[in-house]
Amino acid sequence: MNEGVEWALHCCVNLSWIGPDQAVTAAKLAAFYDLPTAYLNKQLQALARAGIVSSSPGPRGGFRLAKAPARITLMDVVAAIEGPEDAFRCTEIRRQGPHAASQAEDPSPCLIDEAMRRAELAWRRELAAQTIADIRGKVEERAPDFPEQVRDWYATGKA
Repeated sequence: MNEGVEWALHCCVNLSWIGPDQAVTAAKLAAFYDLPTAYLNKQLQALARAGIVSSSPGPRGGFRLAKAPARITLMDVVAAIEGPEDAFRCTEIRRQGPHAASQAEDPSPCLIDEAMRRAELAWRRELAAQTIADIRGKVEERAPDFPEQVRDWYATGKA
């Protein structure tokens, strides 16, 4: 999984604290974590195409959440950034090499493929069961002052 997923998740949590009334530029979102703006903007555009954030052009434009944080799952963000493809792709290498059995000789499914698909399904279910609101709530439990610090920085920070 590329680092863009982490960046996108953090931006979604921060946007949830800022609220739907204020759009935040990609430059300002990037500056909060000292990230490259151009690369973060690609992640934000992917989130916009997936309907997770909305973007508005112009001097007062930027990004904001397009849905309530409780309606955005971690899996939604992962799929927006990484795409819907499976993380593991079996290429049937067991059918190659000097000891390979043909499909006719061994029609059984690849056990490695089965194990990886079960693991990926569990991983996807876990991500789909957690929302941006869940993460936001856990952060607020651990660091109750952080949401206000985020809002203050975005209101007065430089970017």
